[in-house]
Amino acid sequence: MLIDTYGRVATDLRVSLTDRCNLRCTYCMPEEGLQWLGKPDLLTDDEIVRLIEIAVTRLGITEVRFTGGEPLLRPGVVGIVERVAALEPRPQMSLTTNGIGLRRTAAALKAAGLDRVNVSLDTLRPDVFKTLTRRDRHQDVIAGLEAARDAGLTPVKVNCVLMPGLNDDEAPDLLAWAVEHDYELRFIEQMPLDAQHGWKREGMVTAGDILASLRTRFVLTEEGADERGSAPAERWLVDGGPHRVGVIASVTRPFCAACDRTRLTADGQIRNCLFATEETDLRTALRSDAPDEEIARIWRLAMWGKKAGSGLDDPSFLQPARPMSSIGG
Repeated sequence: MLIDTYGRVATDLRVSLTDRCNLRCTYCMPEEGLQWLGKPDLLTDDEIVRLIEIAVTRLGITEVRFTGGEPLLRPGVVGIVERVAALEPRPQMSLTTNGIGLRRTAAALKAAGLDRVNVSLDTLRPDVFKTLTRRDRHQDVIAGLEAARDAGLTPVKVNCVLMPGLNDDEAPDLLAWAVEHDYELRFIEQMPLDAQHGWKREGMVTAGDILASLRTRFVLTEEGADERGSAPAERWLVDGGPHRVGVIASVTRPFCAACDRTRLTADGQIRNCLFATEETDLRTALRSDAPDEEIARIWRLAMWGKKAGSGLDDPSFLQPARPMSSIGG
């Protein structure tokens, strides 16, 4: 079990498969990209699967989310999914992607055992997409979403970040589009995880802003805490249902008290919080032929020291040195 001093138990593992990405989103990284991890620093496919097996069989993990960077850039992603699906007990598996590679991989991922996907899409306007991501790939994401839905990787969740002056007027249009295409839309407040450290609290579009905009066109009925559980998204029924919309308000409505997540970076570090300033190294133990129980012990210790909250509400908050692309959301 992965328990901390506040009694929270981690059952959800986020695994970053790579720090690389084929977009350059303005809220994530600079236009020129970042200094990527060297191949010797990255976990191998076998090492990733071994750590997930330890987490599932010894530490009580029941859900695995593959992230990046962009996880579909990892050549062995389908094989990793297939091997994790064969574990006993079998964890629920999902993948967070920018969608560009989904058209060619969705069917294979489903056949390998992936349960569902989260796809990032911040705008319905190709010109705004190009401005936000610095790439002209909007239609590829739309095609990827359709491929995921057709392959049965459902519910297909669409993650959207609204940025002032760019796409902050699109919330109602995005929700109408998601309802039409049977996607579950989730708005995410912009978080201080950009490589440039340019995030400003006073400049972000808040959950309150988003909900006010949506209510100009839709009737939203809150699901409530019982339905939410430990999920990061607060959800509302749209016009009485069955469609839902979610808002992840990490900054203005933190949900740290119910957090059940642990994170493994692409280079084998454990992060007990998305906003942590410290990490615990598993790669060294792994490559020193440490037995599974020793690796599990190090992991338990890393989670035991988890702080009560993210610290976002503290004026002295320090932004993590790693950008989102190398942490895994």
